[in-house]
Amino acid sequence: MNFLYRIILKIHTICVELRDKAYIEMCKSRGLKVGKDVIFIEAPKFGSEPYLIEIGDRTKITANCTFINHDGAMYVIRTMEKYLDARNFGRIKIGKNCFIGNNCTILPGVEMGDNCILGAGSVLNSSTPPNSVFAGTPAKLICTIEEYGDKALKNNVMYPRELELVRPELDDYIKKNLPHVYKPVK
Repeated sequence: MNFLYRIILKIHTICVELRDKAYIEMCKSRGLKVGKDVIFIEAPKFGSEPYLIEIGDRTKITANCTFINHDGAMYVIRTMEKYLDARNFGRIKIGKNCFIGNNCTILPGVEMGDNCILGAGSVLNSSTPPNSVFAGTPAKLICTIEEYGDKALKNNVMYPRELELVRPELDDYIKKNLPHVYKPVK
């Protein structure tokens, strides 16, 4: 039964990857700009105006992210005489060497500077300066990229780096050797 499950899972994974690649290519054909070496863990939802989105080189966008490039709520107010012509569109620009965590939403008119991180689950409704880390709903400045890097080094997990070439060996090593240390209560 385990073997059958693994086959079905593999087929499903291949189908999802093909669908995601086709969707990204379709969005590119509609004007989406994607730089070199961009990694999509899953295809984001690019909305109905992918031509308003630009993603810089070496950016990584993780699972279940959404780019919203217009305000669909205009539907409500356009029924009122005063707002018949109300429309709201905005470009979205993601800089070079950025990271967007799982389940993020990027709203119209936002630009992420180069070397930025957007934490998982964030809603970005304002632009970010280069070299910054933002997170939250709405996303707020957490720290600079240098402060984030210093914290990462302070909390660094050491293991034989050659294990990174063989993931099962790395998993086994981490499982056996990672200490049971947790963050304190705030």
